[in-house]
Amino acid sequence: MSVRVFETKEVQELLRAATNIDSNDGNARFKQIVHRLLGDLFKAIDDLDITPDEVWTGINYLNKLGQDGEAALLAAGLGLEKYLDIRMDASDKAIGIDGGTPRTIEGPLYVAGAPLRDGVSKIDIDPDVDAGPLVIHGTVTGPDGQQVAGAVVECWHANSKGFYSHFDPTGAQSDFNLRGAVRTGADGKYEFRTLMPVGYGCPPHGATQQLLDEIARHGNRPAHVHFFVTSDSQRKLTTQFNIEGDPLIWDDFAYATREDLIPHVAERSGGTALGLKADTYKDIEFNISLTPLVQGKDNQIVNRLRASATA
Repeated sequence: MSVRVFETKEVQELLRAATNIDSNDGNARFKQIVHRLLGDLFKAIDDLDITPDEVWTGINYLNKLGQDGEAALLAAGLGLEKYLDIRMDASDKAIGIDGGTPRTIEGPLYVAGAPLRDGVSKIDIDPDVDAGPLVIHGTVTGPDGQQVAGAVVECWHANSKGFYSHFDPTGAQSDFNLRGAVRTGADGKYEFRTLMPVGYGCPPHGATQQLLDEIARHGNRPAHVHFFVTSDSQRKLTTQFNIEGDPLIWDDFAYATREDLIPHVAERSGGTALGLKADTYKDIEFNISLTPLVQGKDNQIVNRLRASATA
């Protein structure tokens, strides 16, 4: 077609009318965002000569994305969630906040409501013959380096098949298998007794992998463990670490890898006394350093739709 109409009076009036941008009614911030995004889409159609067939292919794709429930997964896979982290890192730097455990993406598979225990939690509820025992432990400290009492450390990860409880397509896991929460004591310590996870791949017939196939990208993640860490006197931390030695650590389709988030995996004995499935087990020490509130407020809390269950 090779025509350009975006700058015409007709299209600009259409854009303003479609977003009701000149009205004092409605949500002004919402209208501002929709006006910009719709305008960018109109302009892209002009600049790239996107055909009607291609537009409707995109609309049909959005329908499939919603039906598959993969919008949050795609946000990670296209780097949108990582981009938000980059902006938050830059914002911290601009106001002089430095140090602390690096943030990284939450991902789409958190479930609220995990049982909260003091100090230690054993979170491998369901048996998994293909996963060896793992202990994850560390100390939560504040900006001053002192231990933080009363911090809540939440942990969640996949099983040996790469599936997360609550989202497991096989239905084989309890809702809070490999999910838990620990409240630190005066020593700031937490510990999770669990099983070694593996990485996962996007559902092969889902909308996310469909898009990745078109741009010749894989949809796989290295083995990793997610964390939320909250405290009344510090900012919330959203992070995860990768399992040392995984070949996909620097080829994560979700771009979550950071240099300081690859702790050493040690081998220990004495697991039987800890209630583990074997005496020899893997051990990961992951110490967590929180950052200060900003003018008395936690500006790291992200409001998004999350799954929840009752233990």
